[in-house]
Amino acid sequence: MRARIRRVLPWTLVLAAGIILLDQGSKFWAEATLERGVGVPVIGELIQWRLVYNPGAAFGIGGDYTWILTLVAALAVIGLAVFVSRLSSIRWAIAAGALFGGAISHLGDRLFREPAFARGEIVDFIDYAGYFIGNVADIALVLGAVGVVLLSLMGVSPRRPEPREPDPSHG
Repeated sequence: MRARIRRVLPWTLVLAAGIILLDQGSKFWAEATLERGVGVPVIGELIQWRLVYNPGAAFGIGGDYTWILTLVAALAVIGLAVFVSRLSSIRWAIAAGALFGGAISHLGDRLFREPAFARGEIVDFIDYAGYFIGNVADIALVLGAVGVVLLSLMGVSPRRPEPREPDPSHG
């Protein structure tokens, strides 16, 4: 089982690192390119680039309590780190890697972005038809959460390797 965990962990960490790089790189691009609050159509008005700074959680909830959101993000990252270190299923590793990368990237924003340490605002720039504005980390978090739900519903264990198909040549 230990060997299986060692084989799965790198995939989780590589996926998480890729998400962090993509999220932070796209935020850098958005801040360098977009004018705050001004929409730039990508797919008509369905998807637009629109730079905003979000002190809160989803839909701006809790904007006056950024430090609490930072604490929650830090606890989530710690919990995910423990969970990820025990995975032996590649499918769970992919879902957890998406969650881990998104959570770490958001925690980085909370810790190091303006207006102050541990009170930073999240850079959002993908406007979904005016319903909400998000970023790459949000996409990773949603996909990771959907993956966790589906794997749970399918009864896939995070700690047991998935059964391999029998090799027809060994019959």
